[in-house]
Amino acid sequence: MPAAIWALAIATFGIGTTEFVIAGLLPGVAAEFGISISTAGYMATSYALGVFVGAPLLIILGARVPQKIMLVSLMGFFIAGNLLTALAPSFAWALTGRVLTSLTHGAFIGIGSILAADLVAPNRRTSAIAFMFSGLTVANLIGIPAATWLGQVVSWRATFFAITAIGIVAMFAVTVLVPKGRAHQAPSIRRELAAFLDVHVLLAMGITVLGPAAFFTSITYIAPMMTEVTGYTENGVTGILFLFGLGLFIGNILGGKLADRALMPLLYVTLAAQAVVLFAFFFVVESRVASAVSVLLMAGFGFASVSPIQRLVMDKAGAAGAPNLAASFNIGLFNLGNAIGAWLGGWVIAQGFGYASPNVVGGLLSVAALALAVASGWLTATHGTHRKTALATSGC
Repeated sequence: MPAAIWALAIATFGIGTTEFVIAGLLPGVAAEFGISISTAGYMATSYALGVFVGAPLLIILGARVPQKIMLVSLMGFFIAGNLLTALAPSFAWALTGRVLTSLTHGAFIGIGSILAADLVAPNRRTSAIAFMFSGLTVANLIGIPAATWLGQVVSWRATFFAITAIGIVAMFAVTVLVPKGRAHQAPSIRRELAAFLDVHVLLAMGITVLGPAAFFTSITYIAPMMTEVTGYTENGVTGILFLFGLGLFIGNILGGKLADRALMPLLYVTLAAQAVVLFAFFFVVESRVASAVSVLLMAGFGFASVSPIQRLVMDKAGAAGAPNLAASFNIGLFNLGNAIGAWLGGWVIAQGFGYASPNVVGGLLSVAALALAVASGWLTATHGTHRKTALATSGC
């Protein structure tokens, strides 16, 4: 891969680490600011909502800005946001830092995907995008466990100082290695927005929201779940998060490869399996071994559906004649799902259902995503049948 794509992968590694590491730091944040675990969970929710709002907004506002300048500027937001979180004198300032950091996420990944695809031959475009996305899975495999360990041994603030340093390295790499590139072509907003009225696009985006929300509902509260219910120590939580990252890594590889062969059947299997694992997790949560296996499988099936879902949205939006904004907006929808999952998980805990209850909510969300996937597949098959009938009737 070109060196520029390595620079993009380093940046996505930092982005992935800062997004998910909060799951292992919630107890420390709650203790320092004197708030509940469910309230501390807003550090995950605020980040996800920031991505949801910021991604399409920054894509549109930066439409005419050269790609390299846009990417470097976005890494500036990343550095400033993580530094503010690390120095936050109050919980409100910590939330502000998370929102500022979140502005980088969707826009950087959206623009970076376009740039990565442009840097290689046409027959390697998907591989280039997948390589950039590998930064996210490596973050979950290595970055998040290491950052969680640092937060437990030193403090959660030390973790965000370390992530700030990663951001500085990433900004330097992007500045040096990424070519100037072209300016974005300003989209036709009316045409792009019209795609959001297409039922195929809406169903695909619904899967985007509900599918990742399912496993994020559980993983956001994995630290108190494992320590208070399963009986792991704080060091044990680091190992659990490593398994989560391993599941994401394996799921990303297998999901990307298998989706090229059979996209919709893969979604049916992964979403159904994710639901089964989450429901089972609720019943076996007191077993250390079963909980560890559940986390691995939950992550594997959950992330195996992410790239297929993104491709599904791009295909449906492309068929509607407006793939640009829809594809970028979909990155924000992934994080909207994360926000919904984090909020629902915190809500059921606050209602007194226990730290394992988010697993049941996650299972229900996965079932809902599966229902939308089945509806999308049925609608596509029906549309294709009608089209073939029309062509036959016309004599084509």
